[in-house]
Amino acid sequence: MRYRAVLVAFLALCLSFLTACSDGTANATSPEGLTYEQVVNTGLANICPQLSETTRGSIPVKAGEKYLLTDLCIEPKEYFVKEEALNKRREAEFVKGRVLTRSTTTLDQIRGTIEVGEDGRLTFTEEDGIDFQPITVQIPGGEQFPFLFTVKNLVAATETSAESINASVDFEGTFKVPSYRGAVFLDPKGRGVASGYDNAVALPSQADREEFLRANTKRTLSGEGEISLQVTKVDSATGEIAGVFESIQPSDTDLGADEPEDIKIRGIFYGIIEPEAL
Repeated sequence: MRYRAVLVAFLALCLSFLTACSDGTANATSPEGLTYEQVVNTGLANICPQLSETTRGSIPVKAGEKYLLTDLCIEPKEYFVKEEALNKRREAEFVKGRVLTRSTTTLDQIRGTIEVGEDGRLTFTEEDGIDFQPITVQIPGGEQFPFLFTVKNLVAATETSAESINASVDFEGTFKVPSYRGAVFLDPKGRGVASGYDNAVALPSQADREEFLRANTKRTLSGEGEISLQVTKVDSATGEIAGVFESIQPSDTDLGADEPEDIKIRGIFYGIIEPEAL
C-alpha cells in the first residue's frame, strides 16, 4: 500500500510538471504566432483565424470610396453532392459527403477590393491569392467526385446599400471555375489535350467513332460557381471580419468526357478590411 501511495504521488508530480511546461501548442486554433515546427503536420495551416463570438462591431464605409480586403481565408466544413432522385417524381437533392483530400482544402491569402457605389452597395472583386484547391469528396455508396474548390475572379455585391460593414452584411456573387485537369494531363488510355493520343481505338468503325467521340475529344472546360459570404462578426478596432459562406460549383468533367455535378460547400471565412493606399 505504501508503494502505491508513493507511485500515485510521483505520477501526480510528473503530470503537474508537464502541464506547467506545456507551450499550449496542442490547444492552438490558429497558426498565427507559431513556428514552422509547431505547425507542420498538425493541420493548423488549414484553419482560418476566427473572432470571438461576442465580437459585434462595425466598420464605417463611404460612398465612392475603395477599401482593401486582405488575408481572406475560406475554410470548408461540409460538402454536398447533388444527386438525381431514384423516384422521377422527386426533385434532385444534395447528399452529404466526406472529404478524402488531406488537410489542404482551405483558400488563403486572398486579396481584393471592396468598392462602395454611389447607391451605397458594396462590391468585392477578388484579385489574387491561393484561390483554388483540388478536393475529392465521397458520398454514401462509394462514388467519388473530384472538383476544384475556388473563388477565382469572384465579383460579389450586397443587395442593399450599407453605411458600414457589420453583422448584417451579405456578399453574393459568381466566380470562374477552371478545369480540374490541365491540358497536358493524360487519362488512363493516354489521351490528352496537348499531348498523348487523340484516339483510344486502333481502327474505329463509324459506330465506335460516334460512341467514343466525347471521350476522345479532350477539352479544358471552365464553369461558373456562385457563393454567399455572410458576415457575422466584425472587430472595428482591427478591421477584422469573419462569418460563414455557402458555395455551389460544378465538379470535374474528366476533360469534357463527363457531365459535371453540382457541389455545395459550406464553411467559415476570415479577412481584414483596410482603406486603400493612395
